[in-house]
Amino acid sequence: MTVENAIAATGITLPEPPSAGGNYISAKTVGNLVYLSGVISRDEHGVITGTAGLDRTIEEGYAAARACALTLLAVLRRHLGTLDAIHEIVSVNGYVNAVAGFSDPPKIINGASDLLVEIFGDKGRHVRAAIGVSALPRNALVELQMVVAIA
Repeated sequence: MTVENAIAATGITLPEPPSAGGNYISAKTVGNLVYLSGVISRDEHGVITGTAGLDRTIEEGYAAARACALTLLAVLRRHLGTLDAIHEIVSVNGYVNAVAGFSDPPKIINGASDLLVEIFGDKGRHVRAAIGVSALPRNALVELQMVVAIA
């Protein structure tokens, strides 16, 4: 099954990929690797904001991380023309807007990791960082950055 078919089979709809918010590009291919700029958590209502451990739960953060992963896949589809060009997910860096001492960023970033494995199977398994930070752009709950290998 192709990646595009796997996404269709799950009933997932990718969002519109965002435009770059500054003097950078959203994706850059170097050799067989595609480096993706960070994207913040968004849904159909706009930016998913808040602070884990204050006004947002782990479950809400998990959903926000999943939303980030979907946005990154939309960026990849725009950049590559098709997600079928992806050979594997290499790495994910996840940042969680959290109160000082919040020890569960990995549980939140699992929202992205679980989605990638759901779609790509073993090729979705990746190395990862899950970091709590004191602020993110536009008060976003989560920001995600990714590197993928292409065929």
